[in-house]
Amino acid sequence: MGRIFNVSAACIPELHYMVNMDEKLNQIKSMVDKGLYFTINRARQYGKTTILHALERLLQKEYIVISLDFQTFSAADFQTEKNFVENFCTEILGSVSSNSISPIIRGQLEQMANNSVPNDRLSILFRCLSKWCGLSAQKIILLIDETDSASNYQVFIDFLAQLRGYYISRDKKPIFKSVVLAGVYDIKNLKNKFVEEHKMNSPWNIAADFDIDLSLTETGIAGMLADYEQDYHTGMDIEIIAGMIYDYTSGYPFLVSRICKLMDEKVAGSVHFPGKSEAWTKDGFLSAVRMLLAEENTLFESLDNKLIDYPDLKQMLQELLLHGSVIEYVPGNMGIRMAVMFGFVTVINHIVQVSNRIFETRLYNGFLAERSRHSEFAQNAAAEKNQFITDGHLNMELIIQKFAGYYQEIFGESNEKFLEDNGRCLFLLYIKPIINGAGNYYIEAKTRTNRRTDLIIDYCGHQHIVELKIWHGQEYNKRGEEQLADYLDLYHAKKGYLISFNFNQNKQTGIKRIQIKDKIIFEAVV
Repeated sequence: MGRIFNVSAACIPELHYMVNMDEKLNQIKSMVDKGLYFTINRARQYGKTTILHALERLLQKEYIVISLDFQTFSAADFQTEKNFVENFCTEILGSVSSNSISPIIRGQLEQMANNSVPNDRLSILFRCLSKWCGLSAQKIILLIDETDSASNYQVFIDFLAQLRGYYISRDKKPIFKSVVLAGVYDIKNLKNKFVEEHKMNSPWNIAADFDIDLSLTETGIAGMLADYEQDYHTGMDIEIIAGMIYDYTSGYPFLVSRICKLMDEKVAGSVHFPGKSEAWTKDGFLSAVRMLLAEENTLFESLDNKLIDYPDLKQMLQELLLHGSVIEYVPGNMGIRMAVMFGFVTVINHIVQVSNRIFETRLYNGFLAERSRHSEFAQNAAAEKNQFITDGHLNMELIIQKFAGYYQEIFGESNEKFLEDNGRCLFLLYIKPIINGAGNYYIEAKTRTNRRTDLIIDYCGHQHIVELKIWHGQEYNKRGEEQLADYLDLYHAKKGYLISFNFNQNKQTGIKRIQIKDKIIFEAVV
């Protein structure tokens, strides 16, 4: 049986198509070689376990590697030191080969694992580990995955404190050469979970910063697709497909693998894409994106739950997306820190941006769905959907004409400030039910500002570029028209659409068609 694209648990090179990780692994190994203690904290399904397993295989060539997974520990294992020590020793004995442990150390670990030592304590465990590290001819590395499973338990805090104490005194008391922990939460901030003053000092302030980018590169994705192409000979344009996957995912590992898996297993063999050759095309890719955005998967469920659990996070994302707010990164801001930690946003040049197009569209869809039931725009668009589709193509001019008409009818005489924030949201509410099921849309991050948003609509293989902006005078508007004309070149398009929201009391509204060089701009001022 051939390899597949994997989105469940760790990837295995012999079973799954994978992006080459050698460069990242060598960077992480360099940190281990320097004797650093650190945490790989990344968002859900960001490839942490895959990296950790690959790192274990690499390090075993030079070191004794203890590889544990706290997800296999039960809640009872964290209730007391005794329970934790017993299970920790059991897992060590199962993780390391017999010839890596001297009979004396193995005997001590077995005694603690079998509850043969009265009053098992962390201090006794660490004295045993220190003795092992001192006697071993090879340096010992400790890897622990899924540390989030333990983060609410005091015994884990005490365990980290022991690691810190031995690390500080490692010139006198032997201990692990390096410790690598993996999880979503930044363990340096575990102190936020505890209120008592004596627990406020972080038990992991010895950790080195982990700044290695674990996202997948466009080149790496292309290499993975080349492996697939050798097996199936689809005739795909590897560079173009890899570029589109990266543009939509920004290299988020789960999203990359999920899109590839959908193209391979769901798009291929469907009515419009009967074979793999038809599936691995631009249209096949866009079909996979539609499937992805419509499904409920473990990653999206996790993100949705975070919006429920952290209302301030949801509010920030709504301001960023629906209102077009520019949010600057402020060190120490817990809302932004949480958004970065959970993978919602990244910080580029000190400005907060949604991590990728998939997340952005998924968030837009969710936020718009909350409003659509009470939106005249959404209801009108859904009722009139069929008139906007001709021979499978969108009639964008008619869409904008209708939108402008409804906008003038409902808000034409209003000058309330909140409309400026909601103008973009209203157009998205209008366009979404029209393209739903057959089209995609996303906001072009490269051109988005607090004054301008470019909306890219993909529908049945055709792209429509719609610029949404706030009216700031005739000269500004003229420059916007010229910018849109230049921007159309990037998409090899001859026609673009411009909607300006004018909140001046003496505004002049209307629709016009203008030509700039060889480009046609269909413009509505509302």
